Amino acid sequence: MDSTYLPSRLIILLLLSVCFAATSSAAAATTQIRRPGFLYTRIRGRCTPQFWSSRREAWPRMVPQTSTLSKVFGSRVYERFRSDLTLLETTTRNDDENAFAGLVKQGTAALLNSYARGGFPYSPWQVKTLFIQALVSKEAASRQANKFLIANQACN
Repeated sequence: MDSTYLPSRLIILLLLSVCFAATSSAAAATTQIRRPGFLYTRIRGRCTPQFWSSRREAWPRMVPQTSTLSKVFGSRVYERFRSDLTLLETTTRNDDENAFAGLVKQGTAALLNSYARGGFPYSPWQVKTLFIQALVSKEAASRQANKFLIANQACN
């Protein structure tokens, strides 16, 4: 009786080993493909404050990362910001709900873009002038921050 079951056992064993080998090779192929774990990944443009804070590109020589906000935009910023606040720190801020924080973050990115990107809608002097003019009130700061945000997002 054992001799009649021997070929069928061998066939079953062969089929199981083939199925196991096919499954393990398919699993190995799917582990090699790396995909993000999120359904939506955010793409950050080359002109956003997040891009400039990542240091993936050299900053323009006119405005080094260690420059203070007051040296770049003038003494009027003392009214709203710390005297030792650097440009790099302004691009990494996360307090956008404050109108002045949004202005400094987007204004710094706009200034960097005006120096580094050809065709940016604002010149460096325009960015500095508009920034200083927007310091008069929260409403003006919010409006100007939004304009800088639009220009920074539209930039390539």
